[in-house]
Parts: sequence; C-alpha cells; structure tokens
Amino acid sequence: MTLPGGIELRIKIELKSDMRPFRIPYNYNHVLSAIIYRRIADLELASQLHGAEGFKFFTFSQINIPRRKAFKNFLLSEDGRFHFFISSPNTELIKSLVEGFIDRPEIDFLRRRVNVEYVEFLEPPEFRRNMKFRTLSPLIIKTVKEEDGVRKQWDVNPNDLKFYENLQRNLVRKYREFHGDYDGDEYLRVVPYQRSIKRKRIMIPKEGAETYHRAYHMKFRVEGDPRLIEFGYDCGFGEKNSMGFGMVVTS
Repeated sequence: MTLPGGIELRIKIELKSDMRPFRIPYNYNHVLSAIIYRRIADLELASQLHGAEGFKFFTFSQINIPRRKAFKNFLLSEDGRFHFFISSPNTELIKSLVEGFIDRPEIDFLRRRVNVEYVEFLEPPEFRRNMKFRTLSPLIIKTVKEEDGVRKQWDVNPNDLKFYENLQRNLVRKYREFHGDYDGDEYLRVVPYQRSIKRKRIMIPKEGAETYHRAYHMKFRVEGDPRLIEFGYDCGFGEKNSMGFGMVVTS
C-alpha cells in the first residue's frame, strides 16, 4: 500500500455500532490501545511495539462523539457513531494500521461489535517556529520526588515549571531515539492559555490494579525548532503517548 503523497501520518477512524444508543465508559484509553495493537497488520511490528520497553512512537486522541449525552458512569452515543485519531512518525506503523482497519473492519469494543465505517488521512499543518495547539488527548508529565526516603513518580501540573522542563526533555529524548540523533536547538518554550487548562483523572488498568493519572487538557503556544514541534505533533507531547496522552491539533 502506498501512502498518499504530502499527507500527514495521521488518520481518523470512524466507527459505528448497530446498538443504538451505544455506551462508552469514561476510562477507555486501555480499550483503544488494545484495538490499535490488534489492528496492526504486520504481526512482527505489533509484537515488537507491544514488547518494547521504551517509547512506542505513536499516540491517539480521545473518542469524539458527535451526538452524545454524558451520564455519571458513561458516555452515550445516540446514533452509535464515534471516531478517534491516530498519529505516528512511523510510516510503516500507519500503513500497517490502515491495512488492518480496512481488512478487518469488525472490532470488539468491550465485547460489543462496532464496525469501521472509513479510514481517512488528514492533511498536515505547515510547521513553523511559533505555533498554537490544543490537546485532543490530555497531556501528562511526571517527575520523581522523595517521600519518607522512597523515590516515587508524581504527576506534575501545568502550574509547576517542572512540567515544561520535563516536557522539553522528553520530546528531545524521543526525537533522538527515533531518528538516531538531534543536531538542533533543544530550546522549546511552551506557554499555556491558563483559562484553557482542565484537569482529567484517567484510570488505566495495570497488572490487575487500577492506576489513576492526572492529565491536562489545554491550549498552548510553542516556540522552537520546527522539527521538534512537528515530531511532537506526530508522536505526541509529554509522556505515555501510546496510552492515549498528548495528542494535539493546531488551534
């Protein structure tokens, strides 16, 4: 399969259920992550990604429900339709995902069947030194703190300068690991629009336990090397991108 020339390595997956209305739990990141891995047509690539200890180099958005209602424990798609986005700098991964979604359009979503209506390639923005973004999935940044003599990981909020320091270091580290090197300016200035910051508490099952993360939706302005900015757009800003954190779109 040949990817269209000049099209960004970002796709939209439109899904539809025959069950109307269709319930979707609030904590569904692990569900979408599992669907993505199962739809990688290249089984060797899927196994390699799933077993990798480091960065996976892809991200995905939250679910968008055009006709939705929100209840205490779940969201409701009134017409059974919803969609989400996947992005990656890995050409082979995107190609394999498109093949997988098209060849096997029936998906198990929490033991209920949904169908892939279509897969759409999305055009990229023009990357510049100064850009404005908003999150399609919330950003998460962690730091290590010592408590009672024990070093633990903590989620950092956007009011802490450590949030932006670690975001920059994480992005440069991911770029270097993916491309093998980075010879540009590591400076990256991220300025959030304070009134846009919204905290989300998201649960992701891990080894039989419920692990909660504090992540943040926001609009922000970023200044730096366009190569870094483009990589953040493709791969996701912040941490845990492959679990559905840090996907952005131009604002």
